[in-house]
Amino acid sequence: MNRSHRHAAGSGCLGTMEVKSKFGAEFRRFSLERSKPGKFEEFYGLLQHVHKIPNVDVLVGYADIHGDLLPINNDDNYHKAVSTANPLLRIFIQKKGCILEHSKNNFRMHYLKTL
Repeated sequence: MNRSHRHAAGSGCLGTMEVKSKFGAEFRRFSLERSKPGKFEEFYGLLQHVHKIPNVDVLVGYADIHGDLLPINNDDNYHKAVSTANPLLRIFIQKKGCILEHSKNNFRMHYLKTL
């Protein structure tokens, strides 16, 4: 997976796509090579690295073109997210054990109680 941890001014290039990820109240932006996105596990590790949460188990989702929140949990879902990103791939990260509530452009996180 070819990646860049910078704000790419030239993200309009055919082979590059911008990723905007949100974890809690923090946003991160970086770019990926669209033609070589790699595997989901690599992307998952990159998200943990970029957000500085290396030992936190998280769930990853993305907003599709209709604004629906869809999961990314395997290579197929990841590649679908990459292929539909135009021009930006919006990623939402939540700790496992949380529910992400979505309504239009408003996302709220609720923690599940474990018995």
